[in-house]
Amino acid sequence: MEYKLINNDGYSRLTLTGDIDLHFSPELRKIILSVLDNNSGLSIDLTGVDYLDSSGVACFVEAYQLSKKNKLKFSLANISESAMQVFKLARLDQVFPIE
Repeated sequence: MEYKLINNDGYSRLTLTGDIDLHFSPELRKIILSVLDNNSGLSIDLTGVDYLDSSGVACFVEAYQLSKKNKLKFSLANISESAMQVFKLARLDQVFPIE
């Protein structure tokens, strides 16, 4: 799993590549919470995500809830077909703001 974080005037873009699984999700959670703790809105680009498991989904759910609570912008963007299948299966495609 690789990531690239770009901060721009109160809004951050996190681009993820590879697999989001139990191995990477604790690190992903720290990255996301760090961004949101700085009162920055967040867009997560999932173009390069080949695999997504429930631990990764849990990171996104927590991030969405925290951003909503703190009135910060949050979205998922460019979701790969394989990752979108996971969101659709859990019906989270109807919950998350998706670009």
